[in-house]
Amino acid sequence: ETQALLMQDQLPAHLHQQTPEHKDNGASCRLDPTATASQIPISSFPRPTQNTRSKPMAHLNPVPLAEVKDDDIRERFEHYRNTRGFTPNSIMTMVRRPNIVRAFMALNQAVLYEGTVPEETKMLVSLACSYAAGCLYCQSHMSNLASIYKASDEKIAALWNFEQSTLFNEAERAAIRLALKAGAQPNEASQADFDELKKHYTDEQIVEIVASIALFGYLNRWNDTMATALEPLAAEVAERAIGAVGWTQGKHV
Repeated sequence: ETQALLMQDQLPAHLHQQTPEHKDNGASCRLDPTATASQIPISSFPRPTQNTRSKPMAHLNPVPLAEVKDDDIRERFEHYRNTRGFTPNSIMTMVRRPNIVRAFMALNQAVLYEGTVPEETKMLVSLACSYAAGCLYCQSHMSNLASIYKASDEKIAALWNFEQSTLFNEAERAAIRLALKAGAQPNEASQADFDELKKHYTDEQIVEIVASIALFGYLNRWNDTMATALEPLAAEVAERAIGAVGWTQGKHV
């Protein structure tokens, strides 16, 4: 069975301490807690508890574009559709409170698409913290966006093994390492992580990286709580890029 693996010392401490038979959010974790360099399967990361209904569905349906009354919001939704191939169901659910979706879209634009940290890096950082949080919806979306911003499918899949993969440079490794630790609960970010970041990024760029992680703190919780339905294109890209390393749609169908 082909699975990308992580070394134990890359993971937050709370994952090191699980027993071989431990169940974490529905995922079976088969670990060797006594090994000093044991490899950790993808299933060790949190996965959302599977919906017990016979047919999982979103808790709130997206609002159809034709029913979005505000011109400025509809224009942004159309922009998403033109750049991503679809308008995310997350914001089409959020639009029931127009000022919330406006504020979110403005923050999303400032965090992910402005500044000097490469967009590809920020998309991979966002994917990494979504792995740590266990949000399958966000994992699919950030695989799609990482692909749009020129990350190869091979590199996206290799994120599970970023410390060893030659597809990542040291600056990317420092950012992804922080994202995995900061995306976990409890937060495992340390001074050593920031010391490593400062070798590659300015203080202003570190703000961009941490903002990307924090933005997905919101999105991971929104989409996992709402059980937001995945759009077909996002699911297709995720299956292509990370299906072989353990990704599934889960409850987001």
